[in-house]
Amino acid sequence: MSIKIRFHQLPSLIAACAFISVGSAHAAGSGDHHHGAGHGSMNGSMHGAQQAMAGPMSFGKPGKLADAERVIEIVMGDNYFEPETLSVSAGETVHFKIANNGTLVHEFNLGTPSYHEAHQGEMMMMQQHGVLMGDHINHEMMNTPMGEDGHMMTHDHPNSVLLEPGKSGDVVWTFTSGGDIEFACNVPGHYAAGMVGTVDVE
Repeated sequence: MSIKIRFHQLPSLIAACAFISVGSAHAAGSGDHHHGAGHGSMNGSMHGAQQAMAGPMSFGKPGKLADAERVIEIVMGDNYFEPETLSVSAGETVHFKIANNGTLVHEFNLGTPSYHEAHQGEMMMMQQHGVLMGDHINHEMMNTPMGEDGHMMTHDHPNSVLLEPGKSGDVVWTFTSGGDIEFACNVPGHYAAGMVGTVDVE
């Protein structure tokens, strides 16, 4: 049994429209934060998103670098991935080496549609509160405690990596089975612009 990942890129016009929409959302979010938006509400939403992502992944688990059977290099551009397709055998541990060659912050994330939906809520909060700044990450804000329990808007998931332009990172993953799986960028607007691939199990 093999897992095939196919990427479907939408026209660049859609990506441009989505980026404009993201910029507007960011401006509104920054204003709300500047004028004292309630951290309690934000904190609850962040916890809800993280709890939704906390369950085990039915299709795999974090792998060990020493067990990786091969390396797959992934290049991220502005709202696309290269290569566009790849095959992974069930039971195989893969070392993904990801490079962001675009001009914006991008993410490589393995998950189900419901996982991505929950994670998109977390990423939107990060954008609205000044962590994601389009072409860079505000690391100081990312490590600033939010809410009464000191929750921070970090991005630390073993199935994903968030990269600024020109940066690279790694994901080591063991694929145990198939299912309704996608790999995607969940930076606000990027998933909707077509930066998502589907996983078909044969």
